[in-house]
Amino acid sequence: MTRPDSELDLRAAHAIRALTIDATQASGDGHPGMPMGCAPMGWALFRHAMRHDPNEPGWWNRDRYVQSAGHGSMLQYALLHLTGYDLTIDDLRGYRQWGSRTPGHPEHGHTPGVETTTGPLGQGLATAVGMAVAEAHLAALFNRPGFEVVDHRTWVIASDGDVMEGVTGEASSLAGHLGLGKLTVLYDDNGISIDGPTDITFSEDVAARYAAYGWHVVTVQDGDDPAAVRDAIEAARAETDRPSFLRIRTTIGYGSPNLAGTSKVHGAVLGAEEAAATKRALGVDWPEFTVPDDVAEAGREVARAGGEARRAWNDVWARYREAHPELASELERRMAGRLPDRADEPLPTFEAGTKVATRKTSQAMIAHFAERLPELIGGSADLAGSNHTDVPESRSFSKAAPDGRIVHFGIREHAMAAIANGMALHGGVRPFVATFLVFADYLRPALRLAALMKQPVTYVLTHDSIGLGGDGPTHQPEAHLASLRAIPNLRVIRPADANETAQAWQEALRRDDGPTVLALTRQGVPTLPVPEGAVAAGAYVRPEGADAEPELVLIATGSEVALCLAARERLEAEGVPTRVVSMPCWETFRARPAAERDAVLPPGTPRLAVEAASSFGWHEWVGADGAVLSVDRYGASAPGDRVMEEYGFTAEEVVRRAKALLRR
Repeated sequence: MTRPDSELDLRAAHAIRALTIDATQASGDGHPGMPMGCAPMGWALFRHAMRHDPNEPGWWNRDRYVQSAGHGSMLQYALLHLTGYDLTIDDLRGYRQWGSRTPGHPEHGHTPGVETTTGPLGQGLATAVGMAVAEAHLAALFNRPGFEVVDHRTWVIASDGDVMEGVTGEASSLAGHLGLGKLTVLYDDNGISIDGPTDITFSEDVAARYAAYGWHVVTVQDGDDPAAVRDAIEAARAETDRPSFLRIRTTIGYGSPNLAGTSKVHGAVLGAEEAAATKRALGVDWPEFTVPDDVAEAGREVARAGGEARRAWNDVWARYREAHPELASELERRMAGRLPDRADEPLPTFEAGTKVATRKTSQAMIAHFAERLPELIGGSADLAGSNHTDVPESRSFSKAAPDGRIVHFGIREHAMAAIANGMALHGGVRPFVATFLVFADYLRPALRLAALMKQPVTYVLTHDSIGLGGDGPTHQPEAHLASLRAIPNLRVIRPADANETAQAWQEALRRDDGPTVLALTRQGVPTLPVPEGAVAAGAYVRPEGADAEPELVLIATGSEVALCLAARERLEAEGVPTRVVSMPCWETFRARPAAERDAVLPPGTPRLAVEAASSFGWHEWVGADGAVLSVDRYGASAPGDRVMEEYGFTAEEVVRRAKALLRR
């Protein structure tokens, strides 16, 4: 089908290609091939399909665009520039340079209009599933007849590399199961990866795979045919019961006489001669870093149309506020990321002397906060019965019940974490996810991106040590706490008991600038009295061991705090003044002023750290002369108490090591 504006659409695609060539040539680095091949589909989305206002990029009801193929960032930057986002030609000139707003891969919060950080292949597509989940959930909760105040779509451009990654298989399978009809993926099927043609490793029928996932699938044979691309997009918009997968055949490096269709154009600049030849082949006769007037005007029209769409929505919103003031106020609060007043109601306290697993207390805290934070939504990777993460009096999120607050992610840890990122990025919900601590390895790339993007996702990671017992070393984490603590902007909280767990949940939900891990026990631990604000401090002196001038300091986290308190009693009985410090969160303690840290850990006092995990990193707190009772090898299969005993986690062993420190 021919449309009268197809010629203009092709000129716009060539303008995107020219800007890509100019920016990559200027930087001497980058990935020109993907933007040159995908320019028509990107322009079709921004000009013809998406509802967005470049002058108000934070408009709630905007369509979300996710460039999962983040290496082709110049496609996104060119589109943002052409359609009126706050991204100038000078920003494009600074592509991949220090301090620029056009980094090598798109970064959320850094460049206007970038919805999520992409680059690690597969993350964008999986994150987009979370955005679609959040949209469906909020629409079910807040829309009323005649007031579709939450009604937008999520669009993704994905590469061959994206659909090879396992995380996209996990996420796409769940998206099909959930019937996320407002999610559309445009698959850049160019048949090339860095190492050469994709058929050296990749021969499956991707379209058939997505059909099997339950997606609506359309194939476009010529991705440089604007009419065909738009027809496919319109078919996706018409499909409401299933997500859509548009397989679009393209030529990587389109227009390059000598490099198009080869791996050489994937991640290397064209070079001056080939750049000039490509522009001649495309008919680009305008100066570098400029745009033809007709294309610039078409981009301005996108901005005008977006403004009109937003103003029309504003009118609906104003009438909605009059008709449903309480709902409007609640949605405003959620989208602003403000916690309700009830979130600060007093925490439940747990009676000292009882013994309960911290994962079990976490279940009670989910119930506590679910009642007070209606935006709390999440679930487990098929371990809800072990993680204790069901939301009381709530139903499961499903195609038939998108208002449900329990998300069954299935055994898809990686997709679970990426989907949670998308939910948090969308706004209006506070996601939590859960699995065993040892399986954090399966979701780490998405967790790292949550920290990079400063997204407040809560990770409930149970079965936190060798103390879990009989499942043995495959399920007993040893290096995991250390490796998670090494991730910048991630807070890892390992509470000692029920009362610390209550405060840990409160701190996780109060945080709005990054993710939090709650590392929780399978086994029961003694409940202890905990001062108010103890977990927020990161580390504190246990009231049972508050000697003003101790000769020895025992530092512990989690289940080992009670062990150190038992050892302290023996040391005190032998005339050794001993302080016990519970240290649930290294990161918040590290951020305290030096004087406050010294008040908890007196300089020059011998220190022994006790944690049933790797010793890596502990010498920051015990010093060069201190010692660590730790697990620096794999665990074993036996009852948990026996494993802990065999690995030296007894009061007797703590006392022995403490005395050895004093004799140095």
